[in-house]
Amino acid sequence: MKQTTFCVPLEVKPDSCSRLSALIERMKAAEDTGAGGFPENFAQLQREVPSLHFMSMSVFPTPEFDPMFILEANIDGPPGVFWAQLEAALGDDLRDVLRCCKRPLDGDGPLYDAVTAPDARAPVAPYFEARTQPPSVFHHGNRGMTRDRILQEDALFAAVRATIDNPTRVGPSPYRGVDAGQVHSMLRAELRPAFGWLDDPAETRIPLSERLADLARLLVFVVVLLLVLSLPGLLLAPLLSRPGYVAMMAVSAFAFGLAAYLRRKPLPGTGVDTNFRLLPALLKGAAPVVGFVLVYVLVTSLLLTIIVVAAEWLLHGLGAAGSPGFVAVWRSVAVYVLWGLLGIVVSAALIIFWLRYLERRDPSHDAPRVDELTLREMIRREDWIAQNHMGSIVLIKPGVLRTVIIRAGHLGLGLLLRWTATDGYLGSMRTVHFAHWAFLNNGSRLLFFSNFDHSWDSYLDDFIEKAHQGLTLAWGCGVGFPATRFLILDGASHGRQFKAWALASRAVSRFWYSAYRDLTVDQIERNNRIADGLRKPQLSPTEATAWIRDL
Repeated sequence: MKQTTFCVPLEVKPDSCSRLSALIERMKAAEDTGAGGFPENFAQLQREVPSLHFMSMSVFPTPEFDPMFILEANIDGPPGVFWAQLEAALGDDLRDVLRCCKRPLDGDGPLYDAVTAPDARAPVAPYFEARTQPPSVFHHGNRGMTRDRILQEDALFAAVRATIDNPTRVGPSPYRGVDAGQVHSMLRAELRPAFGWLDDPAETRIPLSERLADLARLLVFVVVLLLVLSLPGLLLAPLLSRPGYVAMMAVSAFAFGLAAYLRRKPLPGTGVDTNFRLLPALLKGAAPVVGFVLVYVLVTSLLLTIIVVAAEWLLHGLGAAGSPGFVAVWRSVAVYVLWGLLGIVVSAALIIFWLRYLERRDPSHDAPRVDELTLREMIRREDWIAQNHMGSIVLIKPGVLRTVIIRAGHLGLGLLLRWTATDGYLGSMRTVHFAHWAFLNNGSRLLFFSNFDHSWDSYLDDFIEKAHQGLTLAWGCGVGFPATRFLILDGASHGRQFKAWALASRAVSRFWYSAYRDLTVDQIERNNRIADGLRKPQLSPTEATAWIRDL
């Protein structure tokens, strides 16, 4: 089943900010009762909203804008079903929340009035659904795993451990002194009566159709990006002689490249020496880059050929005397597109130079102010369970180039993650359950939410050590971000500065729900491997040896 990540950003009436925070705290107190009430925390949400993995409600106060209320959710299936379920569980409380928020100035204003009027009975779900905003980039750690499947396989894991470690057993354990295949057969026979779904085939986590759609979207993005970058070459190639065109492209690329190269060194005190080297990274990515370029040439030349042939047909009629055939036209267009590739080099050199010019003039915030009471409140709410939550909103640097880069960068990064991050890992990290970025306030602010394992410090340390280039690419557009170089260097590698900057942009997670509070991303994948093995009537010796390592 497809998982969905989204948020609902709503502006808050400034004089209602404190009341809204108190309302959210009241909702949390009513749901998060623990042993004194329900047998487990948030039992009502667990029972009445079965599609929900994680959900949070936060209020972000800031001097630059009115306060912002954000409801974030990570669910199974489409949002419509979720909103109906959530209204049934928390409808009256959500109506009170909306009354603290500002009336939107767009077409949703009448819907807001109907929902928030005194003694209103109109459902709140349509309004929340209308204000729902999709992410610009998102990651699902255990992709394709429904909440119910995660809980079922966790219960199976607990039963496996209880069966093997049974303290009431008299005599030696039957699981000692036998091979892995026999352990598998005995456990399967023991557990099948209680877990009848072991006889059912496992649902495919990522269907082939979804994988092909992810690849198609990535290829379309790459083709469009290369087409835009090659426009200078495509426009100039037919206007100049071949030697003149090559000379102009070479001189332009050299000039912009040299200007960027001369500005390659970091400003004093901003450079960070890491194990990342650009040339090896480029060589490592050479094969997919060449593949993308070939796809671009093929697709672009075919589209242009179709346009040329269609224009010829409209002007002169099909099969008119002297009209070249489709293959002949395609060959000419393909050569034209290949020469146009030189435009990509010029465009890339110009963008790199322009970006480096801006980076050398960017201010950074070395010691952003963090309210002491807010910090204490965030610390008080963290590290109670295996997981934690964070939310952040930062201002985005202005400018045409930055706007284009962040939009294109987020779109490309999101498509790349959908294609590559399919096994629980985000790069080399397996600590993120659900995370996403989204643009707010007409693109002037960037929102980030993450549901992750372990503490906030260790989570950011993991990113800083293993994925600082990606983190710098995704967040480097933020005002006050540590000084970057060529979009991916330095930046988040300034560990302390980056942590201080990220901490200052955070808000207290006043309401945070997790459907499986004690499970890490790794444990969920481990449970899944054990369950998939027990679904099979028999395992080969090699499969059994690999399977038993997870017990």
